[in-house]
Amino acid sequence: MSVTTAAFLEAVALTECSVDRVNRAFLAVPQPVPWPKAYGGDLVAQSAAAAIRTVSDDRVLHSLHGTFLRGVETEEPVQYEVEDLRDGRGYSTRHIRGYQHGRLAFMSTASFHVPEQFVALGPTMPSVPHPESLPSSAEVLESETGEAAEYWSHGRSFDMRHVPGPVYIDIDGGRVPHQAVWVKAFTQLPDDATIHRLAIAYVCDYTILEPILRVLGLPWSSPGLVTASLDHAMWFHSSARADQWLLYAQECAGISEGRGLGIGRFFTQAGALVATVAQEGMIRPGQT
Repeated sequence: MSVTTAAFLEAVALTECSVDRVNRAFLAVPQPVPWPKAYGGDLVAQSAAAAIRTVSDDRVLHSLHGTFLRGVETEEPVQYEVEDLRDGRGYSTRHIRGYQHGRLAFMSTASFHVPEQFVALGPTMPSVPHPESLPSSAEVLESETGEAAEYWSHGRSFDMRHVPGPVYIDIDGGRVPHQAVWVKAFTQLPDDATIHRLAIAYVCDYTILEPILRVLGLPWSSPGLVTASLDHAMWFHSSARADQWLLYAQECAGISEGRGLGIGRFFTQAGALVATVAQEGMIRPGQT
């Protein structure tokens, strides 16, 4: 089956609309998934894309802080209303609220910075196998059938290759509180740095809760398992192409009271730190 990045590109395609209560507003459509509510990365990337449309070209997105208030339906538009909080000489701040059917579903704050020449330091990238030596999700799931397996294999716009192994059907690699995922867009993306930054914001939500599921011994296919993103923070440290391999190193930072905190870092293949992600999620195991 041919693979494509169309789902991502369609997710971040915005249409400006009129609104009275804020500065500007945009419509975007969450993409189809084989479960009742839309993928959280749609909301993260769409809110970022809306904010980016309201700032001058001399500054780039450097952080996002968001809260998921309720799930949204796929293939139904979400209206993102952007409020200009501040435009300074070096930084700009925007507040974004996402509404579907008149109900607030997601809100975030985005910060932008005029880039400066400065020293770059970061943690050391973990030593892991080369991505081309690892099986793709489609190869891992080639004997599986059903909508979920098809979506994990071909429907997410990105090739994802796990170390030590995925957690789709069972816990491949043991119940350890860490993992890494090589990610790359299925096809080449436009030569636009903004699209690549949005792609990283989009893809980060797919696997950030997996170290929590891994250590709990809960593969995605566990009967009755329910997860939900609660809040999300992301910092961009440098630019990188999302259609070239990036290593997403992740760890479980804590689990309590039905919630888990995942921390992740994106690195280029050369070891440069690209972005840091923190996300708390609800974890509800099925009844046994």
